[in-house]
Amino acid sequence: MDFLLLVTLAAAAATPAVGQTSTVEAASIGTPGAAAIPDFSGVWRHPSLPGLEPLASGPTSLTNRVRRRSDGASDYNRLVGDYTNPILQPWAAAVVKKYGELSMAGVTYPNPANQCWPEPVPFIFKHFGMQMLQQPHQITILYSEDHEVRRVRMNQPHPAQITPSWYGDSVGHYEGDTLVIDTVGIKSGHPYGMIDLFGTPYTEKLHVVERYRLVDYEDVKDVMQRGTKENWRPAGPYKPDYKDKYLQIQFTIEDAGAFTTPWSAVMIYLRDRDEFPEVVCAEGRFGFHNNAGGDLPHADKPDF
Repeated sequence: MDFLLLVTLAAAAATPAVGQTSTVEAASIGTPGAAAIPDFSGVWRHPSLPGLEPLASGPTSLTNRVRRRSDGASDYNRLVGDYTNPILQPWAAAVVKKYGELSMAGVTYPNPANQCWPEPVPFIFKHFGMQMLQQPHQITILYSEDHEVRRVRMNQPHPAQITPSWYGDSVGHYEGDTLVIDTVGIKSGHPYGMIDLFGTPYTEKLHVVERYRLVDYEDVKDVMQRGTKENWRPAGPYKPDYKDKYLQIQFTIEDAGAFTTPWSAVMIYLRDRDEFPEVVCAEGRFGFHNNAGGDLPHADKPDF
């Protein structure tokens, strides 16, 4: 199987597009007494893996059954999703358990990220970095790996008939200080259909609602503490001198084909004023399964 190498290319500017802030401000002009639309524009990061931050109680995302001895956080080298989580239907639990067994055997099983496939919500939250471009008619979200882009139509309904697509059909609106994004029609049934790094499957019934808010430390410190206990942070702990607002995304998953109940989790991002790197998948022959060479397509004789 091919090894897909993540190659960091030249960085792009991290600041919002020229005129973007004024575009956001303009969206709230002209309606007397209208609440100001929060400015989500710019680059945001969350340096943690596997990524999702579970809720303190209630139906929530899977956690890793294998922990690091050093700090008790998730062991990223052995991804064994908790297949006993009651949100999983039996067939979905069996899929997660199978992937966990592969990981414990030292196999890096294929997923959308290491195969360079488009990543659905919420799998795409795995990316450390993302940039939000905010316009009155559309929110565009750029992710830092593989040129993945989501486009959210504002104040529009879903079409009556949706053709499934990699990122689904996303529509958004503001509820006070909250941006709400509703996504349906995410393509399913392909070899790497999963919503997290534990291999949790989904079906064509997947429905995701994301709620974006700018919050202060006191609003999210409990979430951040849970996230630190759960996730490995290769870039180190949260910055103690961070002064900006945090971006909280609380999302809810519904899928009557894979889950027993709707469930929710959280992502916390920090504003990043550094450069925004481009990271691209490229094929390489070595280092995928236990550093074994991959049999890439090749010709025994030159074709010229």
